[in-house]
Amino acid sequence: MKALHFRAAVATAGVTALLLLHLGAAGAAGAPSMTARALVVSDQARRYLTLAYGSPTEFMGCMIGQVHGPVVFVQRIAPADVDPGHSTRTHVLPRQTCEEAGWTGTVGMIHSHPGGERCFYYFPGTQVASSDAESFARQPYPVDAIMCGDSIVWIGRDRA
Repeated sequence: MKALHFRAAVATAGVTALLLLHLGAAGAAGAPSMTARALVVSDQARRYLTLAYGSPTEFMGCMIGQVHGPVVFVQRIAPADVDPGHSTRTHVLPRQTCEEAGWTGTVGMIHSHPGGERCFYYFPGTQVASSDAESFARQPYPVDAIMCGDSIVWIGRDRA
């Protein structure tokens, strides 16, 4: 019986060692890429977006939430720090990052396109990146989103 327990312990230790080696190798190669398959936005965050979408200029917000496997959950939208002069109908530029503004738990940025025009990350029928895709490529977050009327267009790292 002791031999059986000993073999089980050795097998468990071996599997654990292999797992640690695998995880160590993955960590050495850099963080694994996050593949978002779903963006879930809370009712509270949607209500905020509905109110903010009424602005005649682009707004920008920090999507605050959590990542669970391939699903990004957005609990709320925190306003980005934007000077009024840096928000036009076709462009918005924050003064600082979400973290520099004091927000924690940022999973992505969201901005609006008043009038619901050009709500895409790649020009239709091409693989040519829009300015929104280029902006997302410079951000550290797993997802980015555009508010277009009553819908949200989003992109994850695997498509950037």
